[in-house]
Amino acid sequence: MGEVSSGSFQRVWNVVAVIPAGCVVSYGQVAELAGLNGGARRVGGALAKAPDRGSLPWHRIIKADGKIAMPVGSAGRQEQIRRLEYEGVVVVNGRVDMQKFQWQPDMDELIWGPLGFPGTPEDSDL
Repeated sequence: MGEVSSGSFQRVWNVVAVIPAGCVVSYGQVAELAGLNGGARRVGGALAKAPDRGSLPWHRIIKADGKIAMPVGSAGRQEQIRRLEYEGVVVVNGRVDMQKFQWQPDMDELIWGPLGFPGTPEDSDL
């Protein structure tokens, strides 16, 4: 598998930045929304290289089956669960109910981007 381009990194960061509080997405969903065909494994790498990781809601990204990807007992896993629960996401035995909490952006969000999407003006003169 090749390295993700910096343009791909930016697309991943843009998608992650707009995941709403109280919702989760899978690594594969981020890859799909960012246009990385088959790039679910590359999403973690892109996040690791983010220049401002602290501002990205990394904790909203989980495995497709709803499981937290970080190792059981790790500080990162505990932090991710703490942040998700703070936002109202229920985590039971390290798993989130994807049917209840998975973000499903509507067509307008996919075409125009949600309000505040990086690179999209919040106000329009149109």
